[in-house]
Amino acid sequence: MKKLLPFIFVFTFASTVLFAQKDTIKLANNDVLVGSIEKMDRSILTFSTSYDDSDFKIKWGEVAEIRSYQRFIISVTDGERYTSTIRSIKAKDKIVEIDDEGTRLEFALDDIVFIEPIGGSFLARLTVDMDVGITITKANDYKQLTTNLSATYLAYDWKARALYKTVLTRQEGSADINRMDAELGGDYYLPNDWFVNAKAIYLSNDEQLLDLRSTYQAGVGYYFIRNNSMFFSANAGLAYTTENFTSDEPDRNTTEGFVGIGFNKYAIGDLSVQTAAALYPSFSQSGRYRVDFNFDMKYDLPLDFYIRLGLSYNYDSMPIEGAADSDYVFTTSFGWEWN
Repeated sequence: MKKLLPFIFVFTFASTVLFAQKDTIKLANNDVLVGSIEKMDRSILTFSTSYDDSDFKIKWGEVAEIRSYQRFIISVTDGERYTSTIRSIKAKDKIVEIDDEGTRLEFALDDIVFIEPIGGSFLARLTVDMDVGITITKANDYKQLTTNLSATYLAYDWKARALYKTVLTRQEGSADINRMDAELGGDYYLPNDWFVNAKAIYLSNDEQLLDLRSTYQAGVGYYFIRNNSMFFSANAGLAYTTENFTSDEPDRNTTEGFVGIGFNKYAIGDLSVQTAAALYPSFSQSGRYRVDFNFDMKYDLPLDFYIRLGLSYNYDSMPIEGAADSDYVFTTSFGWEWN
């Protein structure tokens, strides 16, 4: 027995240390969870435990205290990013302490925008949404299929996003109607809420006789509001657009400026809203300008399913002959989010 005592002591000590290294969160209802912080983004804390195979998705506003010995990438409302542990301060309601290279800083939990463990996997930083909508009407044999696939990757000081949407409409006695929207781009974060961005945008729609419009843009932007429940930003820069048409109209190549705004609102219960608008004044064609507008409203359901309502609108002040100056599509769809 005496020979076993050292091993028992080492095992007990190691178990105590390992348990102490677990992340702990206390919720507003006084429930306490012990496990591992996977990340916090868009006001949702993803937390895993050893006693449940499924991760917990917790609204950030419900977290009262947090303590972890992990090192995280932590982003705050003023745009600064830190590599630090995070722990609540006793006797200070919803106040946490992080370490900035030896300097202890205090922040309210509401000032924390994003948390991710150092060394987090590629998949942990990736969010994918997939949804589909189907409309079938007996009258005129009307059928419509909408699809939406989007992916966002969030790293330490940059974010990348890809998007692909289609609308296919078939109706007896009418020509088929097709529309495609696609986007690939990213933002690089600068100090004091500034960022630079680059984006490629693709559009095809029958209403404006566009076989394909390709817009490549780059610019600089600023976050006027950036917290764990809302983003509001504006950006501006230069764009180059090529347009191929379904008619015999010759292709267009246009140099443009652009001014855009973006608004994201999260944590409205299970509802989130995302809006983006951009104005493109042409430098190549005097008096011509274009407008792109997108609106998405998403309602979260259990098991990571959701319902989405979307509106996309495009306007051209100088369309080609025979084409409409504007096109819009309103969609409803049901989908699933992988996060």
